[in-house]
Amino acid sequence: MPRQFSAVFLCAQLLAALLVLPLPSGARSAAPTSSQTIRIPNSPLLDSLLRADGRLASVVGQAAKYELQIIYTQINRDAENQPHFIQHDFRLDARQYFNPASLVKLPVAALALEKLNRLHQPGLTRRSPMVTRTAFRCQTAAPYNPAADSDRVNTVGNYIKCMLLVSDNAAYNRLYEFLGQRPLNERLAQLGYPNSRITRRFAPCDTAANRHTNPIDFLDASGQPIYQQPAAYNPVPFTSPLGRITKGRAYQAGGRIIQQPYDFTTANYLPLQNVTDILKAVLFPEATPATQRFDLTPDDYAFLRYYLHRTPHGAEYESYRSKQFFDAYKKYLYYGRSPLASTDSTMRMYNVVGMSHGYLADVAYFVSPSQQVEFLLSAVLYVNQDGIINDGAYEYSSIGLPFLAQLGQSIYQYEANRPHNQASQPISPFSPEVIR
Repeated sequence: MPRQFSAVFLCAQLLAALLVLPLPSGARSAAPTSSQTIRIPNSPLLDSLLRADGRLASVVGQAAKYELQIIYTQINRDAENQPHFIQHDFRLDARQYFNPASLVKLPVAALALEKLNRLHQPGLTRRSPMVTRTAFRCQTAAPYNPAADSDRVNTVGNYIKCMLLVSDNAAYNRLYEFLGQRPLNERLAQLGYPNSRITRRFAPCDTAANRHTNPIDFLDASGQPIYQQPAAYNPVPFTSPLGRITKGRAYQAGGRIIQQPYDFTTANYLPLQNVTDILKAVLFPEATPATQRFDLTPDDYAFLRYYLHRTPHGAEYESYRSKQFFDAYKKYLYYGRSPLASTDSTMRMYNVVGMSHGYLADVAYFVSPSQQVEFLLSAVLYVNQDGIINDGAYEYSSIGLPFLAQLGQSIYQYEANRPHNQASQPISPFSPEVIR
């Protein structure tokens, strides 16, 4: 360890050791963001860790240029094994728009399972065959496809597997349509995310078409309908909580460059704090306020956790056995999406990622019982040096992914050496049972 890094590292260790202790009344720098969470905005600890690692310097030193936002959440367990969270922020700003891309798949997955529960239809489960029909422009159909291999049947469960294992866009579209634009966003508001907006499919549909969602049937094992959902329409469009949003100096459309900023005003919007809290709510429902918990069963939670941490090959999902879907395919914060990366069998990452329009994001929970490591880490940055949106010329591989990998490794190294409450229980991951 270089001498300069070592000195800062020891200072950070001392600060972290102090943070393990209960803070006196009035010492919290901000109100808790969720149950048992203390937030430290513009954290000196996180700032020192970022600036101590030379591998991060090129991005951290130009954080405004890269629109960098980071949330690092320490997890300290007490003698009863209850988690307590200390959140450290770096440049966190909900009003600094970034395109969330596939980060929206996590709330959509959780809300789809919740809707199945709330429909109270006998025989309707995440394994029920699903038929999506069409009723408006830009809609596509997904017919009933009986198959001996259950992985190839269109179901809510299989769509979630596709979304969480390889971030499949078509699967997201099907669950967006199942939820409906207005009910989806109204439920997010009820859960404490009133400024989030999930209003688009991942398809070239206009704003009006995205307000229309498809008719859907669910079938029993014999192919007979057990629940039929008619086509839906949101009559009142959602407005942007940030007003008009434009990015870049130009954008590409129809094979030509348009010399004006790209308009994201009606695009999806999910602040980094929101998706971090949603991941925490899925992983730690008991540490989430009752009003912010999803209406899920223990089996639903286990299902989501299983596919959040599994790799495409590790899940043994039939569609993703090819070499195209390597183990680090969706694990940016530590492996950088390298097909040559050798995954660490002693560590688990439960995460969701986003990659679109030059924005690169990963929201993850790390746990390693052997190292007594447990923390949450979320990050987003913008890598679009030419300032042109949709031209495909983004620095994902040269800047973005290497930075995220180095960030995850740096925080993990720090966590492996961070002092913990000696009275706490040993960390144990979630149950490893196979969930189908």
